[in-house]
Amino acid sequence: MLTNHRFQKIIAGLSFALMFTLSTVNAQEIKWDSTYRPGAYLKKVEAFKMEGIAKKDFVFLGNSITAGTDWTKLLDLPKAKNRGISGDITFGVLERLDQVVTGKPKKVFVLIGINDISRNIPDSVILNNYKQMISRIRKGSKRTKIYFYTLLPVNSSFNKFKNHYGKDEHILWLNSEIRKLAAKKVTIIDLYPHFLDAENHLKAELTHDGLHLKPEGYQVWAEVLKNGGYLK
Repeated sequence: MLTNHRFQKIIAGLSFALMFTLSTVNAQEIKWDSTYRPGAYLKKVEAFKMEGIAKKDFVFLGNSITAGTDWTKLLDLPKAKNRGISGDITFGVLERLDQVVTGKPKKVFVLIGINDISRNIPDSVILNNYKQMISRIRKGSKRTKIYFYTLLPVNSSFNKFKNHYGKDEHILWLNSEIRKLAAKKVTIIDLYPHFLDAENHLKAELTHDGLHLKPEGYQVWAEVLKNGGYLK
């Protein structure tokens, strides 16, 4: 017959075993790789190096969502420089950030992080990488104005980017933290609400695959920049 003390020890042991199992499963679920770079990364970085950046330039830095338009034509902004690489993550941006900083551009607009989320890079790591970007730009180019966008929503109804879907809580948490970066004298451009439908998804009419934008989506983006006076 079990004594109360022995029963409690058995329960405690089972609880520990369950917690250990769950923590092991969670650890396996959140494996991530900071070294990932998309296939075109090196070629694009070399092309960017050849093009260079000047002090009057407006640099648009990010992944495929940034790469997906011609900013010069969209904004009628001859000094716009597109530094988007499809598939890139925050670690990739940090790796190539010196190319931007050494040119000492007038402004840098940053939208990055959705691919990190899809690759299970922890939110806290992504946020730390944002802070590293800000610190390095400030240190290397004090006069450069820094703009951070909130992440765009996604739309799972297109069923094309499954690794990006079902992770809205990560987008929301990072966006809340991005907004706090204003305290670091970074200008925050809150894109997220401009792209939401009634169900808090990326508006279907603005995307062709639930992640990337149609020209209509970039027009919404352009209006946010123009109406907010961010291009002066």
